[in-house]
Amino acid sequence: MVSPPRASRVALAVAVSIVLVGCAAGDPRFTAEAPAGFWVGLWHGAISFVTLVVGLFQEGVEVYERNNAGGWYDFGFLMGATSVWGGGSSAGYHRSRRGKRSPRSDA
Repeated sequence: MVSPPRASRVALAVAVSIVLVGCAAGDPRFTAEAPAGFWVGLWHGAISFVTLVVGLFQEGVEVYERNNAGGWYDFGFLMGATSVWGGGSSAGYHRSRRGKRSPRSDA
C-alpha cells in the first residue's frame, strides 16, 4: 500500500489538532455555577499534551479548566492523562524482563 504524501499527513495532523483543541480547557461555558465535572476532566486529561503545545502559541488556550467541580474533575483529568499518555507502570516491567535470561540451554 502506498503511503500518502507528506503534505497530506501534515494537513491531517493539523486538522486533528484543531478538532482536539476545540474542546480544550478554558471554555467560557463553564462557570462557578456550572463547573466542569469528571467527564470533562477525563477529556481534558486525554488531550492535555496537545492543549499544552497549542497553548504555548495561542493566547486563551489552557490545559486545566479553572471552573471545575474539584476532586471529581481532578480525578478525571488524572485518569485521562495516565490512560492516554501512559502511567509508566509497564516501563518497569519491560525493563526488568529485558535483563532476564531465557531458559534455553545454549551454553
